[in-house]
Amino acid sequence: MPPVTPLCTPSEPELTELSGLVADGQRWFAVADGGQRLEVFVLDPTSCAVDDVITAGVNPYDIEDLALAADGALWLADTGDNDLDRETVALHRLTRDGEATLFRLVYPDGPHDAEALLLDRAGVPYVVTKEALGAAGVYRPAGTLAAPGPTPLQRVASVRLGPTDTAGGPVGSVGSTLVTGAATSADGDVLAVRTYTDAYLYAVGEGDVATALERAPVRAPVRVPLPGEPQGEAVALAPDGTLLSASEGAAGPAPIRAVRGATTLVTPPAGSVAPAPAGPVGDGPPGVGGDPGGDAADGGLPAWQGAVLAVAVATVLVAVSGRRRRT
Repeated sequence: MPPVTPLCTPSEPELTELSGLVADGQRWFAVADGGQRLEVFVLDPTSCAVDDVITAGVNPYDIEDLALAADGALWLADTGDNDLDRETVALHRLTRDGEATLFRLVYPDGPHDAEALLLDRAGVPYVVTKEALGAAGVYRPAGTLAAPGPTPLQRVASVRLGPTDTAGGPVGSVGSTLVTGAATSADGDVLAVRTYTDAYLYAVGEGDVATALERAPVRAPVRVPLPGEPQGEAVALAPDGTLLSASEGAAGPAPIRAVRGATTLVTPPAGSVAPAPAGPVGDGPPGVGGDPGGDAADGGLPAWQGAVLAVAVATVLVAVSGRRRRT
């Protein structure tokens, strides 16, 4: 496994709560947790210096992740919901010149807290929830995204991660099972889903996001340990295959770190399943894949998770909730 190497540390105080990161090969783009307006920091990848700030006069609820579309637009996941009381969550499409479009979304099965956003090859968004117990849900729009909406979501897959022996996270003693971020490679061939302590790389092949994630019980993802991050929430896959990770800092911004050649650790699955029909956002309903209802894949908590989570869950929730701007 390639080593995790610190690259540079942002000096911008707001990035003490860095929660979303993407890379286009020339610049990094970062968002902080929460905030009172849409705000994306453009960073120099050699120094982490802020080259620009892309803003829009929109007051979000709780920004948690960031994704980069093929057309260069930035998608911000306004999906944080610690108290599980939001009737809708939202995505914001932000152009480089600061033009913002709001898309409200509604879950089919009640509120969820979510900190991870994926875009597939066609630009269809997937939200991955953060569940203290049981499987994380993977949701995508059930129809054409409407602005401002709301657009119904459908559950298309489930994800179970960890626990591991990787040190770090709010508890600081055991590998996390909570999904805190996600990323897609520039070619759409590899997905990364992270927890506070580890990243998991999935091969997409000829399938779609839901198929890649649901295939995991048969074809396990590649786990990349990210030890020592106090509250790791950001992950990105750079065009050259580097995995970038970042954490909220304890007293100031934490270093952005790299695992070189991470995507080469993943090989395409043999006999990949062809993707369900899914057009670009706005071109019609995305296809359904994986587990549309979520019931079959989301059964009870497996025994191998129960012993660890029973001890850690309460501590994690208290530690994380206390850091949020809005609850």
